[in-house]
Amino acid sequence: MTRLTPLHAALLLSFSAASLAFAQTPPSKVGQQGGAMTAEMSKAKAHKMSSAELIRSATAAGPRSISEHAAVMAADASGKNMTQLRPGTNGWTCIPDEPNSPGLDPMCIDKNGMEWVKAWMGKAPKPTNTAPGLIYMLEGGSDISATDPFATTTEHYVSSPAHYMIMWPFDAKSTGLSTTPKKTGTWIMWAGTPYAHLMINQTP
Repeated sequence: MTRLTPLHAALLLSFSAASLAFAQTPPSKVGQQGGAMTAEMSKAKAHKMSSAELIRSATAAGPRSISEHAAVMAADASGKNMTQLRPGTNGWTCIPDEPNSPGLDPMCIDKNGMEWVKAWMGKAPKPTNTAPGLIYMLEGGSDISATDPFATTTEHYVSSPAHYMIMWPFDAKSTGLSTTPKKTGTWIMWAGTPYAHLMINQTP
């Protein structure tokens, strides 16, 4: 998936470091599916961003109609806790780019999406959301695996262009959708697992 949808600020404030550790163990190298960071990306990620820059990074993840009213959360200086940088009024939460992953990957998440993420980060047997969640990643994203929701190492990242995700266990056979990573159209990530979800490669 990667990675997240909007949520109420109160829920995010109670989120522990473990449940919001979006960065996973980085791989030894980035292969053909991922691609190395550009010099510009590398420089930007090495730069310690101000609160204003973090907010700009986070809100770039979603449509303006959503992100301009969303709460913004970011890791604190220790990297172990989440801090609210800006309150929200629409039940969505946006999170800035994760500096330890290749490329840009900020996200905006809704309440159901956050329930899904909390279950995933806690390695629950299945997601706890009872309705589909929504996550916007309009700056793109990168994942360690297209098939294993709990993978920690790989030879390459699976990179995605601007996309949004519907966090619901869609079935490949009944939908006829591909389970192979692609840069256009829609495919199912982590197919055949309780954490299967749609990857929709487009900007709404």
